[in-house]
Amino acid sequence: MRIDVLTLFPEMFEGVFSQSILKRAQNKGHLELFTHNIRDYSKDKHHRVDDYPFGGGPGMVMMVEPIADCINDLKSQRHYDAVIFTAPDGQTFNQSKANQLSLYQNMIILCGHYKGVDERVRELFVTEEISIGDYVLSGGEIAAMAIVDAVARVIPGVLNDETSALSDSFQDGLLSAPVYTRPANYQGHCVPDVLLSGNERLINDWKLEKQLERTKARRPDLL
Repeated sequence: MRIDVLTLFPEMFEGVFSQSILKRAQNKGHLELFTHNIRDYSKDKHHRVDDYPFGGGPGMVMMVEPIADCINDLKSQRHYDAVIFTAPDGQTFNQSKANQLSLYQNMIILCGHYKGVDERVRELFVTEEISIGDYVLSGGEIAAMAIVDAVARVIPGVLNDETSALSDSFQDGLLSAPVYTRPANYQGHCVPDVLLSGNERLINDWKLEKQLERTKARRPDLL
């Protein structure tokens, strides 16, 4: 999979894209990540990409032309399955959406800033709009990082144990069961006996029971 991120702040992605699972995904050849500075496509001598909104109001709006030129440049080189815009009024991102996006070959993620992008960008170029929650960030970069990370971990071959992603919270519509590791006894707080029993059927039954309990208590809307 190839993901091209369009942003005013490509430096924000350097650490995230060069560490942990995203680094391994790229090293294994399962994922290609590129950032593109929208300012590079500005025709203004000062690389300006924003202007005052028509009709008045506070804040600035990202102009259509630099974004359009960047997207068209990328599209002239390859086919993209989606052009995603990170927006607070987009579809709420969830695990099901991450699974769907992981099936794409190439996608673009556009990060907004200021008061947003000229509406014509959304009308002419964007195919999907995604929000990571009901709050407003200073820009779409953090949202893009979250989307990339969630998508990458479910691409086959990225994780050393592919079943790990399948047992994550939300994959089966439930929250994950509690997990434990050594020591079995920490200051009198012990790991449940069933997890030490070696009985796979009983362990699986216990995990499902705890998943249902935790989901009912914390996210009853999922049931």
